Amino acid sequence: MRIYTLEEAKDKYVGKVGTEKRNQYEYELRLDLLGKMIRQTRKERHLTQSQLGEMIGVQKSQISRIENNAKNVTIETILRVFNALHAKVNFNVELLDGEFKIA
Repeated sequence: MRIYTLEEAKDKYVGKVGTEKRNQYEYELRLDLLGKMIRQTRKERHLTQSQLGEMIGVQKSQISRIENNAKNVTIETILRVFNALHAKVNFNVELLDGEFKIA
């Protein structure tokens, strides 16, 4: 049995770095982690989803969607969430081959 590093496994089963499939995987992984960070921070601040929603002017269901799948949320909403949580957020935008990529 061969043992793979995480990078080797991703290269083999998801695709090499720079391929469309790998880029999509990495993008979705970052969004998943963003949602988990929001949930963790909200809980550390002892807030319910309803309370956080009230703080930024959205329904509890919107907070739930953000925490479970941050794909369909605007940057403005993400910034409002982190502001309400008194957390600092940084976005790194790179221009690669004429396309924007958020890291």
